[in-house]
Amino acid sequence: MSNWLIKKNSFEIEDIEKHGSKFLLGNGFMGYRGTMEEYSANELVAVNLAGFFDLAENSNWRESVNAPNPLYTVVSVNGTELNLSTLTPVSHCQTLDIKNGIHTRKTNFFVDGINITVKAERFVSMSRENVMALKYSITADKDVKVTLKTGIDKNIWSISGAHLNFINEEYNGNLLKLDCETVQLKNKLTVYEAVLGLCDIENRDLLHNCDINLKANTEFEFTKFGGVYHGGSLLNSEADFTAAVFAGYQQLKAEHITAWEKVWENSDVIIEGDEEAQLALRYSIYHLCSIAPHNTDKCGIPARGLSGQVYKGAAFWDTEMFMLPFFQFTDSVVARNLLKYRVNTIDGAKKKAKEFGHEGAFFAWESQETGEDACTLFNVTDIFTNRPQRTYFKDKQIHVSADIVFAMWDYCRTTGDYTLLCDGGLELMYECLWFYYTYSSFKVYKNRYELLDVVGPDEYHERVNNNAFTNVMVKHAANIFVQAIDKVKTLNPDFLKDFDKDLNWAYDFAEKLYVPQPNEKGIIEQFDGYFSLEDVTPEVLKTRELMANEYWGGHGLASNTMTLKQADVVMMLNVFRNEYNTEIKKSNWEFYEPYTEHGSSLSACAYAIVAAEIGYTDWAYKYFMKTASVDLTGNTKQYLGSLYIGGTHPAANGGAWSTAIFGFAGVSFTNDCLDISPRLPSNWQSLSFKLNWKGEKLNIKASSKGVEIDGIVNSRVTVYGKDY
Repeated sequence: MSNWLIKKNSFEIEDIEKHGSKFLLGNGFMGYRGTMEEYSANELVAVNLAGFFDLAENSNWRESVNAPNPLYTVVSVNGTELNLSTLTPVSHCQTLDIKNGIHTRKTNFFVDGINITVKAERFVSMSRENVMALKYSITADKDVKVTLKTGIDKNIWSISGAHLNFINEEYNGNLLKLDCETVQLKNKLTVYEAVLGLCDIENRDLLHNCDINLKANTEFEFTKFGGVYHGGSLLNSEADFTAAVFAGYQQLKAEHITAWEKVWENSDVIIEGDEEAQLALRYSIYHLCSIAPHNTDKCGIPARGLSGQVYKGAAFWDTEMFMLPFFQFTDSVVARNLLKYRVNTIDGAKKKAKEFGHEGAFFAWESQETGEDACTLFNVTDIFTNRPQRTYFKDKQIHVSADIVFAMWDYCRTTGDYTLLCDGGLELMYECLWFYYTYSSFKVYKNRYELLDVVGPDEYHERVNNNAFTNVMVKHAANIFVQAIDKVKTLNPDFLKDFDKDLNWAYDFAEKLYVPQPNEKGIIEQFDGYFSLEDVTPEVLKTRELMANEYWGGHGLASNTMTLKQADVVMMLNVFRNEYNTEIKKSNWEFYEPYTEHGSSLSACAYAIVAAEIGYTDWAYKYFMKTASVDLTGNTKQYLGSLYIGGTHPAANGGAWSTAIFGFAGVSFTNDCLDISPRLPSNWQSLSFKLNWKGEKLNIKASSKGVEIDGIVNSRVTVYGKDY
């Protein structure tokens, strides 16, 4: 087994949707689904654009925009298209080289007594983010004339409707240009295509059309290039694209591979002794790096990456809690970009707070480019009535603002980059805390603040009081703000002269906010009244379903039972792993695990990390593999009620990395001390990885023989609690 190659040696038509996500290419600016060159909208082709949103005609919500496809290519023999979706192949092989970010296919068709083989290699450039390239070849075992169509496909797959008006087409020999404009905001988008190696081209309908006389057993090959530009990249776009075409396929490929080498130099994790886990973990890292905003702080990472428009292409709390740790320890530039995106969208968060009668910054549950919430109040369709069902994700999942505060402080203390606090970070923390203060209820007879009518990570239980995860997260956000004020006083006291705010309420709130405590058995109640719900596990609940894909939340099957959608209390123990002892973690893990459906891809990694910490290594490994291989297997929910939710799962990808580093390697950080306490699976000989710690790059290897650290460490280090 190659530790760098994803491979499929057959073709099943039912895999088209799944493989579009599984074989995804991306560079942070755009994602190109792992579809065949001859596919179109019916086969869910997508050139998905990061941070580019619009409202389609007759649609109820805005979503990310898919661009026209400049790599469209189809070959016909005697009127028969060589299309995998309509013509059964003799053989087919599709691969994704995750080391170099290169997709290939080789398909053999049999038409009119002739064996014809199509081969293609393509990549989305990691060095020139607007550019993609394709090398395509055709071979036959007999002389035959084939018809080729290649160019820009305007037939775009879109979930909620058409987002683009086509306003101008240009033809210049082997170069095509399509100017577009979005329906709602009239934002400009230009797509280029150029082809090299074809003769006697007739250009029409944004396609190069030509006939090719194939000689038996002689390969015919050509190359083509695509360019996608919007926003600031539109300036000098034609010159930029022309320069890429002039550079040629091989040079672009070499630049692209070099860029990926630099990515892996900082992010690779090496597992000795387990090839399956090695491939799954590298595949997870590949997806994270493919969708990271390397060159902008104007967009977050969508919940489905750049695999399409699911969840409207919006960023959730997934970014801060599941993906950001990977970037802050491997690529601090990307990490800072992601946090600056939240700073840049604080006006949208303030607007949302006012919409629901509060003040401060209530960050979007589904955040797009302005920070205004793309989430609707009716997210699910009742499959029994086919009517929209009211959900409380948008207005009651308040923990997202605290998640951002926590992530920002975690970034500052682990990278040593506290300048973010004076670059909008401290203001963001203040506004988030002010939101919670205005949202909270003060119980005079208890002398404490409470957070009532919320939804925690477990979305099957809506409108609950004092959700443990939420309360603990907000409590930490309050304490973080107090610490951040003290830090800025030390580093940049002049900055606080302009930060003229009364903070007495903040200190009072930080002190008196209620945090649920373990009971006599060490169990932390997920929310007020949880223990009084019907004692039912997911397995039993499944037998009560009346229809497939029935939604268990809202007023559904799980709402009055102890069955959870995903890690909630266990998620809290994962985030605050240094603040609860092993016995508390063990008691809660054992209690909540049987009730957890893992209906979200965010769930398994939390259970994996806590399992590793309490010595349940076999369980940790099971949940690690479930997390790391989620997009390899495709064994995830494809529908929420009747709503399609397929695509990649970057939060799970981030969770896989976190499980390896925080779970199995046992890396943790307390009071500026780096601690490493490995607990590797029995079949792992060693685990090697890199961490950027306070501006220094550390190479770390954990094995049964001990821990090796290569690098300069400017702070205390402990291994299994012993100082070094």
